[in-house]
Parts: sequence; C-alpha cells; structure tokens
Amino acid sequence: MRHDTPLPQVGQTAPRTARTGAERTSARAALSAEGSPAEGVASLYVHVPFCFHKCHYCDFYSFVDNRDRQDAFVDRLERELDALAAHAGPLRTIFVGGGTPTLLRADLWERVLARVRSAFDLREIEEFSVECNPETAGAELFDVLVAGGVDRLSFGAQSFDPRHLKTLERWHDPASVERAIELARAAGIARTSLDLIFAIPGQTLGEWSSDLERALALGTEHLSCYALTYEPNTAMTKRLSRGEFDAADHDLEADMLELTADRLHAHGFERYEVSNYARPGAACLHNLAYWRNEQWLAAGPSASGHAGGHRWKNVPRLDDYLLFDDAGYAPIVDHEPPDVRRALRELIMGGVRVAEGLDLAQLDTLSRDAARSIAHETQNPASAEDSEKLREAIIRSIEREVRDGLLEVRGDCVAPTARGMNFADGIARRLMAASTPQ
Repeated sequence: MRHDTPLPQVGQTAPRTARTGAERTSARAALSAEGSPAEGVASLYVHVPFCFHKCHYCDFYSFVDNRDRQDAFVDRLERELDALAAHAGPLRTIFVGGGTPTLLRADLWERVLARVRSAFDLREIEEFSVECNPETAGAELFDVLVAGGVDRLSFGAQSFDPRHLKTLERWHDPASVERAIELARAAGIARTSLDLIFAIPGQTLGEWSSDLERALALGTEHLSCYALTYEPNTAMTKRLSRGEFDAADHDLEADMLELTADRLHAHGFERYEVSNYARPGAACLHNLAYWRNEQWLAAGPSASGHAGGHRWKNVPRLDDYLLFDDAGYAPIVDHEPPDVRRALRELIMGGVRVAEGLDLAQLDTLSRDAARSIAHETQNPASAEDSEKLREAIIRSIEREVRDGLLEVRGDCVAPTARGMNFADGIARRLMAASTPQ
C-alpha cells in the first residue's frame, strides 16, 4: 500500500550523511541505547529504492533503476538484516516497500528472502507483504516470492483511466493490473490489495466511481484510497504552481470521500483506517502496527524505524547507505530518543485514525507520565500541579469531540465516528494541542 502519513519513508530532500565523524551515527545507537535497548521487536520494514519511473506525485525515496547497483544493494541489505535480527523477537509482520520492490531481479529476491528466513524467527509470522507494480512482476517472480514466504501483495493501480494515469505520470496499462492479480493468484498468493488515488486534476465523481467499480470487480480483499496530496519538492506540486492544472475542488474531494466509504461499505468492506478499507479479517496488520505506535525495525535507505522508544530514519541516499557500514547497521538521520510527551502525541495521532480508536488506559498512563516529565524538567514544585492539568485538558478536548459527533466512547476506547474519520487530522491537532503546555 502507499503509506499514509506518518509512515516509514522520507523524501530525497533529507540531508546527506555519512560524510563526517559527527554525522556517522548508525542505527546501532538507537537500537542499543543504554537504558532503552530495543529487543523482541515483531515487525520489519524493508525499503527497496529502485523505480522504473519516478511518478510525479511521489515523495518517497526512490530513483530510476539502471540495474547497476542492485547487487551492491542486496549485499549491503543482507548485512543490515543480520544486524537487525539481534533486536527482533519472533516476527509477526514484514512489509517490503519502495520504490518498486518488484524491479529487483528474481535471483536477488531469492537471496533477500533466504536471508530473512535464516536471520529471523518466522515461526509466528502472520503477514508478509510486498508492494508490486503491475508492469514489473510476472509469474517467475511471484513463484520466487511464494517460495520465500510472501503471502500478500499490494498493487499500485492508482487509476484505471489512462488519462488520469498520464496526469500522475504512472506508466502502466490499466489492463495489466488484472493480469498481475491473476498471475499472483495462480502462484498461490490469495491476499491482494490495491492502491487508488482520487481528486486527480480533471477527474469527475463518475470517473472515480468507475475506478472503484473496476477495483471491486477484481475481487481484492483490501483497498487503500488516498486523496491526491501535493507534497513539497515533487514534480506534481511544481506543475501545480506553474498553473499546468487546477487542484480538485474541496467539495468534489469531499463527495469522492463520501462515495468511497458508502460504496465500499455496501460491498462488505470495513473502513478500519482513514484511507484503508478491508473485508472482515483482511486489514493490513503491518500498517496497524504503525498506527498503534508499536515497534518495528527498518532496513534499506530511507527506511524509518521505531523501537525501544527511539525513532530514526536510515540515510535517504543509496551511496551513503552502501559506503557506511557499522557492523551491518545503517547510517541514520533524524534520531529521536525516547520522549514520553512525543509518545503521547503519537498515540493520539495514530489512535484517531483507526476504527479501533485510542485505548483510554494507555492514554491515561501516558498523560500522567508526560505531566511528571514536565514537572521534573521545570524543577518547579508549583509546575507539578499545573502539568497534571494537561491530562484534564486532554479529557476535556476528547469530550468536546464527542459532543461534536466526531469521537465516541466504545468500552475502554474512544474512537472516531464514521463522520470523524473524515476529519481525523483536525481531531488529532486539537487533542495534541491540549497535550502541549502553553
């Protein structure tokens, strides 16, 4: 699936690293930090940066592949997987994204999958997903993936309308999506997901409805439906600023969002996250780990990890990733050590995006911990009482969202309503503002 924010990749604009001693920090620092070592992590994300073509809307780290560095990338990735395995427990989920992972040669895929099996404990694996471009995968690769334990494929369809694919600079024939899914099923991969984009410039509500119907006709169990966003430093945003097209009208985008939820619900899909819909039992477990603020390991350039309370991103540049090797660990940027107040914000941000909602007991614990952290840092006895008010402020903010019909209490959780799902970002901003001292 095309990961929605905040998920594990960064764009090409991040700073270059691995050039000076001060910059040569590796993932070892985050994973083995004194007092908060990462251990028993149950999820693994792997980033493959190669692409057939750079789509104009994409801000994920990727570049056009000339097949001249795939061997070097896999050599380096194998060493990184070995290093990361020391911090993993039995893996429950694996997700390989990109880029276009299916551009990697079949023989190199065999090596990667063999190394995953030898380095990690897969006895409890529940889901092994790979992102797939419908034009770059065929029967041979699907057989390799199945043999290596892959049981779920996420296909980047985006649209079934050639005109809109051209606008997005997607270079695939819409018919290839159905062909690829048929080949995957023939190879033994029954679990499939499709990515679709709406609010494309010039797209009508009827055309979006047609895309949904085409996707449903393929019998997939999972759909990720994203409104087109104009990320900084992408070709799409530059074209918009030059006046080459107009962004979709906000009212039309809202109509498309409403149509999506209604249409998919009528076909038995549950909206389990703002942009993600699945048949019962078919939600993406790996991405739920992100939204639940769980732990995951990160491999490959620009992959982002979260473990032992630490967050970090591997350097988003293949040259630096290949050149710097700290006993297998990758060079990193943007390392954030444990911070209970950040953890509280992240819990809120993820919790209001998913149908299962926020666990109130966890929210209460983190609120109290954040209050104590503020009191300790200020070293002001009076601030202890003031900081405790933060927890009360969050509760009041939640109560307002409930009164407005955007959140509802369900047992031990507070969760977005059907309407609230459409305003998750605003709910998160308000609740996070309440959790921040003024």
